[in-house]
Amino acid sequence: MFRFFTSKKWFLWAYLGSAVILTSLWLSVQIDVKINEWFGVFYDMIQKALGTPNAITMSEYLEGLYTFGKLAALWIVLGLATAFLTSHFLFRWRTSMVEYYHSVYEKARTIEGASQRVQEDTIRFSRIMEGLGTAFIESLMVLVEYFPLLMGLSVGIPIMWFGDWSYGLVSGALIWAVGGTVLMIALAWILRLVGIEYDLQKREAAYRKILVIAEDDGSIRPKSLEELFEGVRKIHFRSYLFYLYFNIGRLAYLQANVLVGYIFLAPAIVAGVMTLGVMQQILRAFGRVEGSLQYLFNAWPTIIELASVYKRLREFERQIDLMTESEVET
Repeated sequence: MFRFFTSKKWFLWAYLGSAVILTSLWLSVQIDVKINEWFGVFYDMIQKALGTPNAITMSEYLEGLYTFGKLAALWIVLGLATAFLTSHFLFRWRTSMVEYYHSVYEKARTIEGASQRVQEDTIRFSRIMEGLGTAFIESLMVLVEYFPLLMGLSVGIPIMWFGDWSYGLVSGALIWAVGGTVLMIALAWILRLVGIEYDLQKREAAYRKILVIAEDDGSIRPKSLEELFEGVRKIHFRSYLFYLYFNIGRLAYLQANVLVGYIFLAPAIVAGVMTLGVMQQILRAFGRVEGSLQYLFNAWPTIIELASVYKRLREFERQIDLMTESEVET
C-alpha cells in the first residue's frame, strides 16, 4: 500500500506533492487566524455601534465587511487549489497500488474477492485518505497555531471551575475533548465496530462474486444467491443495531459540545469583564482548539471504515506474498 513513497517513479508526487499540500494547508490556517482576529475587531465595532448611535460611520462598517471578504476569498481559493491537488496526489497513490496488483494479478486473481480488493478497496482507501489525512494534518496545524492564541486571550478572564488560572480554558478544552475521544474509542472497542465492518465487507464480497459467476452459470441460483444474501442481511442488521448504540453516545456528546465554551466563560460573561469582540475571539479560538483535539472523535466512523479497508488490503497483500514465497521455494 505504501510503495508510492518508496518508488522512484512516484518520487516527485510523493514528496514534492506532500510538501506543496502541507504548505497550502499551513497558509489556510494562517488565514483562519487572521479571520479570528477580524471577528474580535468587528464585533467590538458592532458593540460600540449598538451602544451609542452613530458611534461608527458607514464607511468603517463597510470596510470591516470588505476586509472579511478579502480574507474569505483567499481562503476559498487556497482551499479549492489544495483539494484539487490532493485529489490528484491520492489518485497517483492509488495508481501505484493498482500497478502492483496488476503486475501480480495472475496469482492474485485466485484469492477470494481479488477484484473487489483491486478496484473497490483501492478507490475507497484513496477517497477516505483524501478527507481523513488532510483533516488530521490541518488539525495539528490549527492546534499549534491556536493553542498559544487561546492562552493569550484567556489571561485575566475567570473560567468556570478553574478561576483565574491562566491555563484554565485550554485545560478545559483538553479535558472535554480527550474525554469525548476516549468515550468513542471505548464504545467502538466494546461494540467491535471495526470487526463488524470487516465482516460486512467480506460477506458483500462473497455475494458479489457469486452474482458475477451467476451471469454465466444458471445452475447456482436461486438457492445459492438467497443463502449468501441472507448472510449479508444479518450482518447489515447487526451493524445497524451496534451503530445505533454508538451514535447515542456520539450525538449526546455533540449536543452538549455546543454549550461547553459558554459554560467555561460563564463567570466572565456574567461579570462583564470582556467585550463582545473578545468573547467571539475566545469562543472561536476555543472551538478551533477543541475541534482539533476532537479529531479522533469526529472522524471515528470514517477511521473505522479506513481500518477495515486497510485490514482487507493488508490481508490481500499478505496472501500475495505467501503465494510468491511458495513459488520461490518450489
